[in-house]
Amino acid sequence: MSARKKPKRFYSGKKKRHTQKAQVIADKISGKILATAFSEGKLADLALFKRSETALVASLECLGDSGYQGLTKLHANSQTPQKKSKLHALTDAEKASNRDLSRRRVGCEHLIGRLKVFRILMERYRNRRRRFGLRFNLIAAICNLELDV
Repeated sequence: MSARKKPKRFYSGKKKRHTQKAQVIADKISGKILATAFSEGKLADLALFKRSETALVASLECLGDSGYQGLTKLHANSQTPQKKSKLHALTDAEKASNRDLSRRRVGCEHLIGRLKVFRILMERYRNRRRRFGLRFNLIAAICNLELDV
């Protein structure tokens, strides 16, 4: 009689390790972090956005990466890059719109790079998983304070 183990909460089958996910919502103009959300690493980006129940104003433009495909169903004024399918490659116009979107999102990527300097996102998080959100929010506050100085 072998007792079957239940899967661990933070175990990601894709990465074959225990992972955690952090979502950042930032202001493009000021570069400040407005909101954060956290979950176990096996949750998809769009599912984390739905679970966080972040209320976005309808007039606000939301730019997401390819992990947020389907965001336009939740927020009408949002854009995500278009993906190619197995059968159809992207047209030149779709490639140009993806390039334009990535140029507008580059500030967000720089913000994520500033957060990764603190190594909480880059390396294995070896502390208590319950405190991941608290520590990440403290780092986000430090990044926001750096912009004010």
